[in-house]
Amino acid sequence: MSIRVFVVDDHEVVRLGLASIFQGTQVEICGQSASAATVAEQVAELKPDVLLLDIRMEGGDGLNTLGRIKLDHPELPVLIYSAYDNPTYVARAVALGAGGYVLKDAPSEKLIAALETVGTGGSAWTREELRRVTGALATPRLSADIEVPLTQRESEVLRQMALGLTNKEIAKALSISYETVKEHVQHILRKIGVTDRTQAAVWAVRKKLV
Repeated sequence: MSIRVFVVDDHEVVRLGLASIFQGTQVEICGQSASAATVAEQVAELKPDVLLLDIRMEGGDGLNTLGRIKLDHPELPVLIYSAYDNPTYVARAVALGAGGYVLKDAPSEKLIAALETVGTGGSAWTREELRRVTGALATPRLSADIEVPLTQRESEVLRQMALGLTNKEIAKALSISYETVKEHVQHILRKIGVTDRTQAAVWAVRKKLV
């Protein structure tokens, strides 16, 4: 039985490479897109078995797309395929219901096995991946329905943190200094009662800030 996969990646060379990798396997590309913008419509039309989704793309964040897809198609397995080994991304992917997370430098056999696993209703998360984010996902403060008085700028910084940006990238995106970003990050962590950026990202996801 073939696994019909819809590929979302803004790099043509990646999409072409995947098509080559999947030749002669049970995995079949039923559709592809270079942008996250039209994914929901194409998924509704093509009805793939699995959505293979990049994270950092031109014109849209893959993890935001994951959240929207899971609202409209909660039963559709989504496998994240990223070049970034970022614990914030992993935590958000877990919190938003992804079926697994495969790095682009992983052997092709691992990607194919993960697609087959999620395509047949299983989970492709490894113990190591889940162990990295278990503390963040289990933090009591994250599940408590507590209003936190963040300033507008702190909310902006938190959204950027949850997207996986570094302090330097946040400073550039918001046109503020690196030192100012560091101060905002410290205030945010203290206010929401967490100890690191990964926990802050999970909190932001659960508060629907991203």
